Amino acid sequence: MPGKIKTMAKPKYDCIAALQKAGISANDARALRRISMTLNRWFEMECGSDQGAIERDDRTGKPYRTWDAGQNGKRNRRLIPDREKGAKARLGHIMTAYPALRFFIQGDPRGAALYILRPGDIPEGAKADECYSRGVAVY
Repeated sequence: MPGKIKTMAKPKYDCIAALQKAGISANDARALRRISMTLNRWFEMECGSDQGAIERDDRTGKPYRTWDAGQNGKRNRRLIPDREKGAKARLGHIMTAYPALRFFIQGDPRGAALYILRPGDIPEGAKADECYSRGVAVY
């Protein structure tokens, strides 16, 4: 139709459609997307920002948000909920319903945090961390 402006589909719908094509239910696909967004934000905060950073205590493993106190290089910290642990637990629970599929968590916040790997996505003898991008990126 002349003059009609084409609009691009929102990426989240592409991601959910790809997950459904891989055999994942719509509800689980949406949950996986939320998990990926949670992990991505967590990984961003581990890298740090103007708002501080997430750091785990070396002894307890508990997460803290840390920030500069502005006094002689001193750092403040506050205990925060472990959203990474919760997201990974939900991911594991969801993926038990799909035994033919695997997942890969990619900790670099510049891309998708979660990839769903179908049979054949990882070549024989290869490791998932070498070619995870062949899977379905969950963003």
